[in-house]
Amino acid sequence: MKWNKGVSIIIGLVLLASISLSACSSKSTSGENEAVKPTEISIMTMYYTPEPPGPDNVVVKEIEKVTNTKLKITWVSPNNYADKINVTLASGDIPDLILLDDPFNAQVRSMVAQGAFWDLTPLLKDYVNLMNYPKESWENTKQADGNTYGIPRPRPTDGGGFPYIRKDWLDTLKLDIPTTTDELYTVMKAFVENDPDGNNKNDTIGYVGFVDQNGMSYLSQLQNSFTKTNSDWKLVDGKLVNVNVLPEVKESLVWLNRAFKEKLIPEDVAVMKNTQAKDLLKANRGGLFQDTVEAAWEPTEELLKTIPQADFLPLVSLNGYVNKDGGFYGMYAIPKTVSEDKVKKLLSFMDYGATDEGNTLASFGIKDVHYTEKDGIKTPTEQAKKDIVAQQAFGQIFLKYDPYLRAYRSGMPNEIYERNKKIIDERAKTSIGDPSIGLVSDTNSKVGTELRKKIQDMKTKVIMGKESIEAWDVYVAKLKQDPDMVKITAELNDSYQKRLAAAK
Repeated sequence: MKWNKGVSIIIGLVLLASISLSACSSKSTSGENEAVKPTEISIMTMYYTPEPPGPDNVVVKEIEKVTNTKLKITWVSPNNYADKINVTLASGDIPDLILLDDPFNAQVRSMVAQGAFWDLTPLLKDYVNLMNYPKESWENTKQADGNTYGIPRPRPTDGGGFPYIRKDWLDTLKLDIPTTTDELYTVMKAFVENDPDGNNKNDTIGYVGFVDQNGMSYLSQLQNSFTKTNSDWKLVDGKLVNVNVLPEVKESLVWLNRAFKEKLIPEDVAVMKNTQAKDLLKANRGGLFQDTVEAAWEPTEELLKTIPQADFLPLVSLNGYVNKDGGFYGMYAIPKTVSEDKVKKLLSFMDYGATDEGNTLASFGIKDVHYTEKDGIKTPTEQAKKDIVAQQAFGQIFLKYDPYLRAYRSGMPNEIYERNKKIIDERAKTSIGDPSIGLVSDTNSKVGTELRKKIQDMKTKVIMGKESIEAWDVYVAKLKQDPDMVKITAELNDSYQKRLAAAK
């Protein structure tokens, strides 16, 4: 067969085009395969649901799909999380993202100093949703060198534990909402003596609060309303002072001792448990309690079954004080064994979790399957329980910052939700935080717990009248000279000054 020259040229061009397309196609397919290859991410975190989500959990699978990841999650009960953290950190086999529930314990601080975790400070600016976390969340999780070694698990700074009061009892007795501890005392006395529940029995308690061996517990914010700090430490003339040596704590003990003698607080103030206190509230026995803003709905909801006007109202402040929380509950750190490229992928993953879409998917699941929505309020379905979809599950990894997280609880009417939001807004104008968050004292790590127990033991005795106020004065004089207290105070102030210097 004779080949025509023109035909040969045409065939050659066709073959060349075919080869070129084949090469492009091969390159394109290879690129697509590379692009869609999921990033493998290992995570260790807590769960608060009865059972943890499994690897085939519908929300886990959906998040993997949306984020193009393959997740290996180690879910740990909060009951033994501290032990698990210690073992995991000591092993050196640390997952890509590890929730450090206490970012300032000695082990974590030592590992940070040794360079075991990524310093995220120069990288974070590129992740706008994470940067929407409140300033306090980032500031309060910085380490001693002033740098950021983890992504905070954000929590609202306002709306935390503070007294809430039976508003309907106030109305029945024609009393105003108390704004000072003196006014509160008058109200508590009326709640006990003037039969606010109208049952003609002397069976009501003014303030259902209690202490424990480690601290003031559910009377802590009453003490803090005297000291005006959400901490055992207060800044006085630029230096940290332990509040127990201040006259304001003595004033609070005089107040509480009087309330105990007049039976305005429980007689078993030293041994009462949280469940017992809540049972008294739900049984229409208590006028006040301390808890987060949305938690006031729990006893209210129970009382409304039999008392249509029942209403526990969260107070805005006392003595011009209300607490500001730290804005975080632990942080997610990334070990230095992870490559820098993967660090950026991990930050993108967590950044998605801080969006509306990511947060809703993690905490509430799929609309009309795991939750219904009306007037902006999401209500979980029974399927959500079956599929373990909740803020207490994957919502512990993905969490968008919500200043009103402590305003709503399931089943709450919209008018209560809106009222709670306004209360949180009012609190935010004056709330006072803990100046000692993140500060380091080796002495405190070693002996602080026992020292606090001794202090609380003395406080409890004073409240119950087993020791006199004069005995407290003698105790405080010794406490000021206590070698451990002196060292802790010096070390915390040194740490505070270093933090100030690092911030400049």
